[in-house]
Amino acid sequence: MQHAVGSPLPPPHQPGHGPATGWSQAAHHPTAPPPGAAPPAPGFAGGHAPHTAHAQGQPPMPHAPAAPPPHGPGPVPPTPESPPPAAGTTSHVQLPPGGPVAMPSPPQGAAPTDTGATTLAVLLIGPAGAGKTSVAKYWAEHRRVPTAHISLDDVREWVRSGFADPQSGWNDHSEAQYRLARRTCGFAARNFLANGISCVLDDAVFPDRPVVGLGGWKRHVGPGLLPVVLLPGLEVVLERNAERSGNRRLTDEEVARIHGRMAGWYGSGLPIIDNSQLDVPTTARLLDEALTRAIASPPQW
Repeated sequence: MQHAVGSPLPPPHQPGHGPATGWSQAAHHPTAPPPGAAPPAPGFAGGHAPHTAHAQGQPPMPHAPAAPPPHGPGPVPPTPESPPPAAGTTSHVQLPPGGPVAMPSPPQGAAPTDTGATTLAVLLIGPAGAGKTSVAKYWAEHRRVPTAHISLDDVREWVRSGFADPQSGWNDHSEAQYRLARRTCGFAARNFLANGISCVLDDAVFPDRPVVGLGGWKRHVGPGLLPVVLLPGLEVVLERNAERSGNRRLTDEEVARIHGRMAGWYGSGLPIIDNSQLDVPTTARLLDEALTRAIASPPQW
């Protein structure tokens, strides 16, 4: 479970910084002379004999241009002059840089947007036990366009040694790791979206911390991020939380406190789904309907 406190991180670096364009030349090691060749004369590197005309006071003969050093083992680095690779071969794939995600344009005419065929960036909000992860995975797996699920909890737990568990006390370390994970999720979402892959992210952000919560996600992903709130009843989230283990399980008091703060989303203008009595497929269908309305009339947040 995440809690957002303090001032936000600075905006992410500008996208589009690709790999360095220069290639360092491999070191050229002198090779041994062929069998039967005379050894190099002392004082002359590389085995070149002195020119007789130069020794007699004549102008030196021009040297032949040196051959480029042979490339070492492995593939030849690409150059701007290299021809395109032949069909059926692999090569360096140029990926569009990730930029801020723009709001999807509503369709022309009366036909609603087909969200299943549209590249979208979605943020599922809700307390622990709201079903965010289950709904996000199902929704991502049943779309007709490539879709990635990015879980803030999973990214936070990439830190293995030195993981700052908020359950042990919210402090500068846990806050920094939370912010770093959220920024990492934002970078990933922008890059996926730039390459035609939709994203659904999930996080527990509070309505009373707009700059840190939604404001932070908007900075890291872009203005086209579509937030939707999953908010079942307190008894439901308590029951679901009781089934968890490890650091994903919170105390009942903490769950009740978080659920109470989430009630502030009512009246916010964001779409809210009460999935207390709904299974995952039904909730995913309602999510699609909420996204269709959000694209036609974007919420102000």
